Amino acid sequence: MLNKDDLISALSSGCKPKAAWRMGLEHEQFPYNLETGAPLPYDGEPGLKQILDYLHKNRGWVGQKFDGKNVIALYKGENPQSITLEPAGQIELSGAPHTTIAQMVAEHQAYSEDLKAAGEALGVGFRSIGFPPNWSRADMHWMPKSRYKIMREYMPKRGNLGLDMMTRTSGAQINLDYESEADMVRKYRVTTALQPLMIALFANSNTVEGKDSGYASFRAHIWSDTDPDRTGILPFIFEEGMSFERYVDYVLDVPMYFIERDGKLIDMSGKSFRAFMAGTLPENKTHQATLKDWEDHLTTVFPEVRLKKYLELRGTDSAAPPLLYALAAYWVGILYDETALEQADSLIKNWRIEDHQDFRKNSVHSGLDAKVPHSQTTIRNFAPKVIEIARKGLERQPSQISGAQYLESLIARCQI
Repeated sequence: MLNKDDLISALSSGCKPKAAWRMGLEHEQFPYNLETGAPLPYDGEPGLKQILDYLHKNRGWVGQKFDGKNVIALYKGENPQSITLEPAGQIELSGAPHTTIAQMVAEHQAYSEDLKAAGEALGVGFRSIGFPPNWSRADMHWMPKSRYKIMREYMPKRGNLGLDMMTRTSGAQINLDYESEADMVRKYRVTTALQPLMIALFANSNTVEGKDSGYASFRAHIWSDTDPDRTGILPFIFEEGMSFERYVDYVLDVPMYFIERDGKLIDMSGKSFRAFMAGTLPENKTHQATLKDWEDHLTTVFPEVRLKKYLELRGTDSAAPPLLYALAAYWVGILYDETALEQADSLIKNWRIEDHQDFRKNSVHSGLDAKVPHSQTTIRNFAPKVIEIARKGLERQPSQISGAQYLESLIARCQI
């Protein structure tokens, strides 16, 4: 039977020597009908299925994944990139892991050309924004994915904005490696602490159904009323004893959504993975917990920074290049250079958990005008100092120097 040591080992197996560190970009966008400006259904002309079919037949995305009879994902490459559909048709690139920012940028540019070709053929545009300013929840079309049916039914039980999170949010994410448990802990703390800067710098979702929401990033605000079991800043990451085991204990007690058997999902919503692993649920009469179940369960927790065999930094509104590429340049500059990481760590060493929580809340609401903990300054004036740490960190990494150019877009955002 699966046990906790297996789960800890699965996470710790992500530890890599610095020479093997990689980066991966994830980018969501809203496809829309160029003629009407409306979001796309799965079926229809134009529709999401048409986009996937075009990319499959004409742009080299030869691998396909199905949910029943519906194609829901595409793949290409030996170390595959994937294109997937979020709940209301947000189209997402999950890039392959790359050694350099330049490689990651080249991959995304090729993907963008693929989307452009599909859009020109089908009359579709693609918008990189955290929240659509004029679409209502009723305007959105649910994708035919079993996972989303289960989540759609469960979300309203835990928060008021979970369905908006599923249907009307779009984000950007960078995935980065760690060398050891201690390295993971330090990077987890620094990224969580400095994530509010990126929320503010990327904020572009203040408008909801044509009106000012009162939030710089309404997309980021949505996460505060989605599901308290699986979202937000995790206080324990700043406590003594933070470890792979401590994170495993957290995830074990996050209620499940589903397990997959023979290509079909079984609804396990609200049930404990800890109990499932122990064999005490009614479902254990026919199913035992597997490592694949655990890997699926890990994808259903949504903290500001998510731990897998790498760290997922998932706090920003979706953005277009070059700002999108600055996401990688900023974090690679800080996390993949020891001096930069030490400098960033020193900036936050005296912050309490209440400071972290308030900083995120204030950045979501006030954006660049949010106050930085233990200072008299705002993100607008504080961010350039951190961006400069990232720039110097890139300069000390010869293979990443070209990424420094993208930091200019972050500096420009500070001046808005």
